[in-house]
Amino acid sequence: MTFKTWAIRMGVAASMTALSVSALAQNNFDDVKITTQKLTDTVYVLFGAGGNIGVSVGEDGVFIIDDQFAPLTERIKAAIAELSDQPIRFAINTHFHGDHTGGNENLGKEGTVIVAHDNVRVRMSQSAFNRTFNRRSEAKPKAALPVVTFNDRASLHLNGDTARMHHVRRAHTDGDSIVEFEKDNVLHMGDTFFVGRFPFIDVDSGGTIDGVIGSTKTAIAIADDNTQVIPGHGPVTDREGLRAYLKMLEDSRDRVAKLKADGKTLDEIRAAKPLADYEETITGGGADWTNAYIGFVFNSL
Repeated sequence: MTFKTWAIRMGVAASMTALSVSALAQNNFDDVKITTQKLTDTVYVLFGAGGNIGVSVGEDGVFIIDDQFAPLTERIKAAIAELSDQPIRFAINTHFHGDHTGGNENLGKEGTVIVAHDNVRVRMSQSAFNRTFNRRSEAKPKAALPVVTFNDRASLHLNGDTARMHHVRRAHTDGDSIVEFEKDNVLHMGDTFFVGRFPFIDVDSGGTIDGVIGSTKTAIAIADDNTQVIPGHGPVTDREGLRAYLKMLEDSRDRVAKLKADGKTLDEIRAAKPLADYEETITGGGADWTNAYIGFVFNSL
């Protein structure tokens, strides 16, 4: 896949990402519809508002990857009920942000076991202020917290496959995991991978541009030419999509790093438009989001 082809896909996805951000900003989910895409006989992805949800169904029951916002839980369960009549046994959180973990409390109260990296539980257990969105999040109740946590890797052996959770260090946050379905050859990237806009790197929560680059390299090493890749936001893509994304990330880091080393301030770097060529095709969020992304890169170098 050429960068141009990938960029066209990103442009199509930009409106999807914008809908998620709009729903978050307005706290209005009335018009959100949950749609389903089948990837294999047992693995699906659900789209709505917030992070994409991976779903595994089979003889051992249902487990999901991320669960979007609390007001959407019943709609998400209804979509899953079209795939299986069994309850959701496990929910893996790829990281702690509310558009991926908002349904935890609802599911936890119903007996779903929440699984995540150690740092996800730590961050969900305390209040925090996010400067990017100028929003404070409060500590989450007990039912919303992961009850099974891991340091580096963990696995679920269900539905005839092994779902391996790989912690990737200091990427989108300090608690990110990518999830590999070994047999079904599907990767769920969480927010280490955005399609449709430049990524959000939560520097306040341990995220770094080098970590996002590292997580993308890890995913490329796991994937093959037939791997289906679920991003945190945007449509399903493939290994070539990851390679194109990696090039953009490395170019972003190198260009901003050079200007920073030359003594340029963040405002001066933004004014220099170091990502102008990418802005022609990566349009989600507009110029304001490009400037925010440049800030993420600058502040994490």
